[in-house]
Amino acid sequence: MNFASIVPVFDPAGPYAGSITTLSWVLIAMAVAVLAVVLAALWIALFGGRRLKARLGGATVVWAGGIVFPVVVLSALLIYGLSLTRNLTAPVPPDAMRVRITGEMWWWRVAYLDRQGQPLMIDANELHIPAGRPVLVELESNDVIHSFWVPRLSGKLDMVPGRRNTLPIQADAPGVYSGQCAEYCGGPHALMGFVVVAHAPDEFDAWLASRRTPRPAIAMEGAALFRSTGCAACHRIAGTDANGTAGPDLTHVGSRRSLGAGILPNNRGTLMGWIGDSQSIKPGNRMPPYKILSADELATLAAYLEMQK
Repeated sequence: MNFASIVPVFDPAGPYAGSITTLSWVLIAMAVAVLAVVLAALWIALFGGRRLKARLGGATVVWAGGIVFPVVVLSALLIYGLSLTRNLTAPVPPDAMRVRITGEMWWWRVAYLDRQGQPLMIDANELHIPAGRPVLVELESNDVIHSFWVPRLSGKLDMVPGRRNTLPIQADAPGVYSGQCAEYCGGPHALMGFVVVAHAPDEFDAWLASRRTPRPAIAMEGAALFRSTGCAACHRIAGTDANGTAGPDLTHVGSRRSLGAGILPNNRGTLMGWIGDSQSIKPGNRMPPYKILSADELATLAAYLEMQK
């Protein structure tokens, strides 16, 4: 089961998700009402008396039920829905935090941006935001169509290759909010989860400052093993000579809550299992298995990655 896929869809945690949830309940209620009318008409057609059947088949009912009712109801729902969800397309404050999330097969590349739209910090599969503040998310894809969806924080929006879409999100309170790719993208699509962590504003500022602090080089057996096994060809760790971009950035992997784009809790045991044979955990992902590594070597690599806070 996807570690981050159990999401209470109808439990909004922010204003953008709130308007979508309200609209969803209105549409569900309207669908139930229409179903009730259709079932009543069906009952009359099957079991009603001749007079009721004659009225049901009359021109007035056909015009009212087949044309007037749908036009009026759908027009009202369209106007109501657009007015209710207008906050999704309203401009965010100019000083709002900006993040660029890029869909990959089958994980998420996360870049925190400065005021000019340039990356300040790179991460993967996890986004940290300040609670109570809107955040503008720029959505891109490097391969196929993905769809970014964190149900409790906002609506879903497709990530289309060659195009940049924008989506505002906001969490009213600190917490951990799960998301999921909502557009089939092949292979292990169902195992492409995402996590948003909302901090109290002062805690977020402290977290961001800690991430910007220069990291000392870690010279140890794990670092050497990381290079010699070829991990550095696909992954980046800031402050080292590992500068690969094919796979997720591992600069802060030790502090993430999950592994494999939300499918495993992050601890030493799951790290060892993922490095040793990720294909048995997430079939079809682009990381090759490392079955040639001994248990001691896997433990050494996992310990090294745990230190990447």
